[in-house]
Amino acid sequence: MATVDSVSLFTGLGLSEQKARETLKNTALSAQLREAATQAQQTLGSTIDKATGTLLYGLASRLRDPRRLSFLVSYIANKKIHTEPQLSAALEYVRSHPLDPIDTVDFEQECGVGIMVTPEQIEEAVEVAINRHRPQLLAERYRFNMGLLMGEARAMLKWADGKMIKHEVDMQVLHLLGPKTETDLEKKPKVAKARLEETDRKTAKDVVENGETAGQTLSLMEQLRGEALKFHKPGENYKTPGYVTTPHTMDLLKQHLEITGGQIRTRFPPEPNGILHIGHAKAINFNFGYAKANNGICFLRFDDTNPEKEEAKFFTAICDMVAWLGYTPYKVTYASDYFDQLYAWAIELIHRGQAYVCHQRGEELKGHNPLPSPWRDRPVEESLLLFEAMRKGKFAEGEATLRMKLVMEDGKMDPVAYRVKYTPHHRTGDTWCIYPTYDYTHCLCDSIEHITHSLCTKEFQARRSSYFWLCNALDVYCPVQWEYGRLNLHYAVVSKRKILQLVAAGAVRDWDDPRLFTLTALQRRGFPPEAINNFCARVGVTVAQTTMEPHLLEACVRDVLNDTAPRAMAVLEPLQVVITNFPAVKSLDIQVPNFPADETKGFHQVPFGSIVFIERTDFKEEPEPGYKRLAWGQPAGLRHTGYVIELQHVIKGPSGCVESLEVTCRRADAGEKPKSFIHWVSQPLTCEIRLYERLFQHKNPEDPAEVPGGFLSDLNPASLQVVEAALVDCSVALAKPFDKFQFERLGYFSVDPDSSQGQLVFNRTVTLREDPGKV
Repeated sequence: MATVDSVSLFTGLGLSEQKARETLKNTALSAQLREAATQAQQTLGSTIDKATGTLLYGLASRLRDPRRLSFLVSYIANKKIHTEPQLSAALEYVRSHPLDPIDTVDFEQECGVGIMVTPEQIEEAVEVAINRHRPQLLAERYRFNMGLLMGEARAMLKWADGKMIKHEVDMQVLHLLGPKTETDLEKKPKVAKARLEETDRKTAKDVVENGETAGQTLSLMEQLRGEALKFHKPGENYKTPGYVTTPHTMDLLKQHLEITGGQIRTRFPPEPNGILHIGHAKAINFNFGYAKANNGICFLRFDDTNPEKEEAKFFTAICDMVAWLGYTPYKVTYASDYFDQLYAWAIELIHRGQAYVCHQRGEELKGHNPLPSPWRDRPVEESLLLFEAMRKGKFAEGEATLRMKLVMEDGKMDPVAYRVKYTPHHRTGDTWCIYPTYDYTHCLCDSIEHITHSLCTKEFQARRSSYFWLCNALDVYCPVQWEYGRLNLHYAVVSKRKILQLVAAGAVRDWDDPRLFTLTALQRRGFPPEAINNFCARVGVTVAQTTMEPHLLEACVRDVLNDTAPRAMAVLEPLQVVITNFPAVKSLDIQVPNFPADETKGFHQVPFGSIVFIERTDFKEEPEPGYKRLAWGQPAGLRHTGYVIELQHVIKGPSGCVESLEVTCRRADAGEKPKSFIHWVSQPLTCEIRLYERLFQHKNPEDPAEVPGGFLSDLNPASLQVVEAALVDCSVALAKPFDKFQFERLGYFSVDPDSSQGQLVFNRTVTLREDPGKV
């Protein structure tokens, strides 16, 4: 009955029923929230509106000194504190003024009590911010960093409600720019590019140096630099909402600053049990980028605490992908570097009565409300002896674990710190038969490396309490954990287990199959690292999980390749054309610009002889209305040659299929201009071309509601088409794996590692923006 009453009370504050029930799992939070709501109801004498309820929940979840609860509730209930900025200021004030009595005059001044920000003031502040950035906003449109506008408006109106500012920014931007168009999602604005050229910020090609793209108007670096993110300054961890302090905190922070010199320190901590995917690209850009943007350092730390799943190839691939994206770690470290220290701290934790050896099996610990361990209160000396026995291999796997005494945000009680595993470790061999868990290892490794900002995806928010608790329980430096939203893509699966199922089913070749969204697969398909970094910059650093359409990533790829991939000509379905009046005895050498829009980038030479090959689709005996390419009575130009060909004879085989054409040619300037110019090859190389489409047919292949049969039933049978005898001009003869080209009128292509001497293999990276059949 009490649970029902509490759920009713919490939903009355505006919480969903699910959120209310989750809150009840946290005993301390639910008790404080219940008390806050009860006091507020007594003051108001009526129901609590949602805005007040939200503030009360924020107060209960962030207040660390219960003595101040009544004081702050009275301000909220009486509408003296009515915005999130005021609440944050109030919590900071009581944290930094622990002694009684509170100076109410000073408190109210510091918290903006009595200050009312009107809608007119918000409108005016947003208008000022927009006018300051109007030229850039008009040029970049919806790719402009709107957070900059909100930040400047907030700076002018410290106590304004953030949601009202965001709403006003959205309305004024919509009024200025109009609704979003397809161009806003895909196409790079020409005006922005022109401005970059004028200011010498764009060179002949985009350059990535530690993730910073020279040609990107609004790079990730700019989003992460300075005050763009409201992160704490090094040494000011205690100012972070929810950070738990102890009597030792200030001394530990002082020692931390002496070691780091006030430098930003981050880390990218992958598990070496799989290949990195597109979501990891955001994490890499965020961790390395935030450090670089603020003159800090970033560690690459392998979380190698699960020897059963770790393989040497994954360590190598992860290092390669970090480097491929343009980043250099300050240092490569391993959780196993610290196994001795972690073990010593585990013993100390037992000595302090904060950990115990437990014999519950794994299945008994599952779920949100498992029974408390019957061994939770066993004597310290007994746990010490048993933990040593675990260390010496006297227990089988699953027979004993070391557990920490705490309750996490999600209600999980006493998470495991150590478990028994008899699998040899790739670095330490058989030295250990007990291994620490993520919940135990992560925060302590951060502490050892003096990380200032532990940047994690949102699912780790439920572990924040254990993060702070463990560092404080051992009286060691405690970093701050910040969470951000994951990046996902539609039409994709990225989980290691499911990719292995795809490989086992023969749906893909391996982790680097170009239809996947692992980073090795994107590299093999020909995606430039600059494009992936630019995509992460466009997505931005969001708190909410983001699921993007693949075509937005492909648009970033086109933007980069358009400026960096030299042109060549290839024919997928060759049709032989014999020029009966070819104007020379032997073939001519044709100079073809590498980049037709900028001939200063050079030329390459291709032969032009009396026999050429064109795309079969570039000729029709009976063309439909609007068809502009080669047909009876309709000449077509040959690109770059200066010649126009006109049909004379069609040669067919026994089955009636067109086998070749006979044409005559004339100079393009010797008559009427043709309706089209088609690509061609002469004296070509034979190559294999692989054309890729989406691997899955539905946006969310893992969603049972969308794909009841499971993701393996959603495979696109046309996701790979292999053209085994395509023809390509000889300018690409010396191309190496991962070299990239634009095959005119066909798309962007990259040389696959399967290529061998005399037999090139190309992967289609992305199509051109235009319809491939359109001239």
